[in-house]
Amino acid sequence: MAGLRGSPTAATAPAAGSTFMTNVEAVRATLHDALARDERVLIMGEDVGARGNVFLITKGFLEEFGPERVIDTPLAEASIVGVAIGMAMEGLRPIAEIQFADFIYPAFNQIVGEAAKTRYRSNGDYTCPLVIRTPYGGGVRGALSHSVSIEALFYHVPGLTILAPSTPADVKGLLNAAIECPDPVLFLEHKKTYRSVKGEVPDGYYTIPIGKADVKKAGSQVTVVSYGFNAHQALDAANRLEADGVSIEVIDLRSIRPMDKTTILDSVRKTRKLLIVHEDNKFGGIGAEISAMVAEEAFFELDAPIRRLCGPDVPAMGYALPLEEEFMISTGQMLTAMRELAAF
Repeated sequence: MAGLRGSPTAATAPAAGSTFMTNVEAVRATLHDALARDERVLIMGEDVGARGNVFLITKGFLEEFGPERVIDTPLAEASIVGVAIGMAMEGLRPIAEIQFADFIYPAFNQIVGEAAKTRYRSNGDYTCPLVIRTPYGGGVRGALSHSVSIEALFYHVPGLTILAPSTPADVKGLLNAAIECPDPVLFLEHKKTYRSVKGEVPDGYYTIPIGKADVKKAGSQVTVVSYGFNAHQALDAANRLEADGVSIEVIDLRSIRPMDKTTILDSVRKTRKLLIVHEDNKFGGIGAEISAMVAEEAFFELDAPIRRLCGPDVPAMGYALPLEEEFMISTGQMLTAMRELAAF
């Protein structure tokens, strides 16, 4: 699958030139450069050392940077995050890996009750510059314990930043920005995009501003808001419809919290129709918050009801291919929803 078109809006401008890579290669290259650039940066998690991560993202890091900066941990997510919080409060820049998003639940209290509240509870005396990386989402036959989307579980928490890049260029710019951030960042990497998405990545160091969405395709009839793997499908569907004279604007959130309300509202006021697409369960998902925001601030500028296309409200994604496909949102479903809204 080709990467989304549209270049990052950089807070720190990249150098001239670029390298073609996959999303997973962008994660690896950015982590490597961060370790080489800043001695405060370290990586910790299950199998990140000798094995080099289950996706081989950190392969060779242990030999290059040593066991004090590439730390294999026990299978204990609460401890991984808890120790990383202490390190961050003492001036280090830990990058804690949760091997799969489905394993993050034991660390929930550490993330919500401790990391997200560090600045507030200390009256600004302490910050918590912690990045928690984790692969999420389905489409790779991961089934019950390797397919979950966790963004809505943490979206309600003030003090926590949630990023979900879709392209290799966005991966690099946002991961650099996350490492710089003085407060905790949950960095979500959709597994389906790891090797299927490719694109040009600017050379050199740069960051993308946290809280800034990217309009991947301009359009005039329907606004589609998405992120992660679904953003690629939305762009694919929009490009197909363009040949039929249907103009779709595709917004890739990139930053789930904080959210770029201005870009969403400006687009909706232009197209007057909104489709929100995400793989996570529909009830209580990110789409519900976007819907409420648009209804509160742009209701009288809508020409059609807001529509959400989301994962079903079932406890988990099945392993059997028909069950996984039933859960995942298809490009065909997006095409139908976009056509219906455009014709409304």
